[in-house]
Amino acid sequence: MNKNEKMTLVPNLRFPEFGSAGEWQVSKLDEIAGRLTEKVGDRQLTTLSISAGVGFVSQAEKFSRDISGKQYENYIFLKKGDFSYNKGNSKKFPQGCIYELKEYDEAAVPNAFISFRFYENYVSSFYKGYFENNFHGKQLKKFITSGARSDGLLNINPSDFFSIILPTPRKKEEQQKIADCLSSLDDLITAEGKKLEALRAHKKGLMQKLFPAEGKTLPECRFPEYRNGGQWKIKSLGSKAIKVGSGATPLGGEANYKNSGRPFIRSQNVGWGYLILDNIAYIDEATHQDSISTEVHSGDMLLNITGASIGRCAVADYRVTGGNVNQHVCIIRTKVDELSPWFLNQYLLSVYGQKQIESFQAGGNRQGLNFAQIRSFSVPIPSIIEEQYRIADCLTSLDDLIAAQTKKIDTYNEHKKGLMQGLFPSIEEVGE
Repeated sequence: MNKNEKMTLVPNLRFPEFGSAGEWQVSKLDEIAGRLTEKVGDRQLTTLSISAGVGFVSQAEKFSRDISGKQYENYIFLKKGDFSYNKGNSKKFPQGCIYELKEYDEAAVPNAFISFRFYENYVSSFYKGYFENNFHGKQLKKFITSGARSDGLLNINPSDFFSIILPTPRKKEEQQKIADCLSSLDDLITAEGKKLEALRAHKKGLMQKLFPAEGKTLPECRFPEYRNGGQWKIKSLGSKAIKVGSGATPLGGEANYKNSGRPFIRSQNVGWGYLILDNIAYIDEATHQDSISTEVHSGDMLLNITGASIGRCAVADYRVTGGNVNQHVCIIRTKVDELSPWFLNQYLLSVYGQKQIESFQAGGNRQGLNFAQIRSFSVPIPSIIEEQYRIADCLTSLDDLIAAQTKKIDTYNEHKKGLMQGLFPSIEEVGE
């Protein structure tokens, strides 16, 4: 293909009314959009930053203050519908991320961003699909010859950035149709996300009422049948446990993991009140027998005790019974006729339980929880075991709703991902 020719493509999925609209044309970004360089000057606008995976956020929200300082007058003036490229790398966008301004009619962004506006004959929101799938990053990686600069930004110059190619339907109407389709899915996912947050907030509020506040021996709310059940007693977790301990990673590490056998539970398998078993590892019988003391029993409470997931906990069920844990997961086996593991699990998930866990991490100590600290946890316990189960059942039912809502959102996201793969060409078709 010579420099005067245009590459053309046809997506795998196309709306019927555009079936005969011809091939898509592949144009460079600088052919369909112009760079924005107008400074904010003396305009008083909200200063924004970009968070990978989120989008535009105010500096006050991200940094707890406006960090523009004397550089404010050099910030770039943005209008709703404009885009900015943040050259900072992240796990999701190793070559930087691009977002459309939707939250504000006008705003100010750092001139370290490369900001641009699509020309009038192009539907700007159509291109979000490319940027969400890191279509730009897969092209930009060839220009990155070294690591991030001292300011944490990648060495991407504007001319290289504007050389990325974005296949585009020739008809503006087709661009709009695709943009509207994906936007409707985004609206649905956002609405379902709000339902999920509402469920989480409801559970959090309910937990604060069903468990006594710090220093109290009675909760704010109590089920009617237990209102005459007397004061709760504050006990150390150790006094109600028959086992507090963790395991170890088998010699040889991941090389010893199998596709079947005994479940081997790691910190990533323990969520906020539920087990995450999509990526469960397995060990063979010999390895299990070498670590028989860490065998998981049904009803054991599993607590993450190190790393970023510290404090996450769940109760073991039939799916992991007979398995083992590694050194990052603690088994807490309670005297079940005195302390329900499901009740304990919900208490540790509450703001009161998490506060105790965090207290051992004060002062930047991220060494994790030791067994003595875990045994020292103070747990308010109703004297009637049935009341413990009543509270646990109530909160667990909310966990089930939260898990179902989370799965629903995941399904919508997978549907959107698959749809985008059909509606847009892949980078392999275009060529990196």
